[in-house]
Parts: sequence; structure tokens; C-alpha cells
Amino acid sequence: MASGRHVQAGVVGDRRANRHPPRRRDAAAWVFGYGSLIWRVDFPYRERRRAVVAGWARRFWQGSRDHRGTPRAPGRVVTLIPAARAECVGVAYRVDASVLAHLDHREKDGYERVGVEIRTAVGVVDGITYIAPAGNPGFLGPAAPDVLAAQILHAVGPSGTNREYLRELAAALRRLDADDAHVHVLLEALAANNGG
Repeated sequence: MASGRHVQAGVVGDRRANRHPPRRRDAAAWVFGYGSLIWRVDFPYRERRRAVVAGWARRFWQGSRDHRGTPRAPGRVVTLIPAARAECVGVAYRVDASVLAHLDHREKDGYERVGVEIRTAVGVVDGITYIAPAGNPGFLGPAAPDVLAAQILHAVGPSGTNREYLRELAAALRRLDADDAHVHVLLEALAANNGG
């Protein structure tokens, strides 16, 4: 794990959240993507499915100092926060275990691997996702939609503008027929800030 930290076993609602053990190099793993992993796929995979995880909500609460912002002017990217009645729609990828090293590097700025139960149209699988928990060095936490939108409007990093990240995520969620009120409100706030 790139961050060098471990997620302790815990309960979120009735869902277990724990550090996923290392896998053999020839094994396959299911990875749940809920942010840029939905639309910016720079890794090989065996299968891709629309998927849902329960007990988590997507929020633009993580600072991006390495992709969509800089250390001096971080952007805002999504993480998952525990929310007992929530369901987060995204994409599940079945990948070779060797791909996890690439994903660990990509999700290195405050993100940690967490075990999740992933629901797909053809069944439920155990897998992992990457979350940026409160207390990590890049965590920014909640803010009013207009404040978030203003930060997103101006942030730029090595991977591009922060507003591109928000727009691409919103478009990917529309293609998945996923209604995410938090993303929709931010898209409207961005347009109101002349970033639409």
C-alpha cells in the first residue's frame, strides 16, 4: 500500500471494512471505482461491470495535490465516506493482482485499500476500493457547494483541470444511469461560478 498506513478492521453499518491482504501475482481481484477509475482507465482488466457498494457515499472531500491540483493549491476529488443508508454506484473491474501496484501508485495521495462487498447484476463479490479517510494529510472535508465549486474551478494539476475531473465524472455517472445528488449540485454550482 503506497501510503504505508493500514485501515483497521471496523464496522460501517453492517459492512466490514478492512485492509485487504496481499494476493498472489497470478490471482485476480475485484476493484470498485467510483471516481476517475470509472472514466480514466489506464490499466488492463479482465471484466468491467456496473456496480454498487452499500454503506458508503461519494464526496468531494479529498484534496488532490498530485493530479488535479498542487500542494499549494489542491483540487478536490472524491472519496467515500461511511453512510449507513447510502449506496454508491460505480464500476467493478476484475484485474490481475499485478495491476494493484499500479493502482496503489495512482491512488497514493492519502488513499488506502479497503475491503468492500460489491453488488453487480450477476452477483455479489468481495473486492477492494480506495478511500481517503478523514485525518489523512490531504483530507479537506465538507464545504458548501459554492465553496467546493470555486476551488474546483481554479485548481489545475499534472493530470489536468479539476473542472474536467468533475465534468468527466458527471458524464460517466450519466452513462451508468447513476443519480448522485452531490455531484449534480457541484456541477450546477460550477456553472453558476462561470465554470459551466
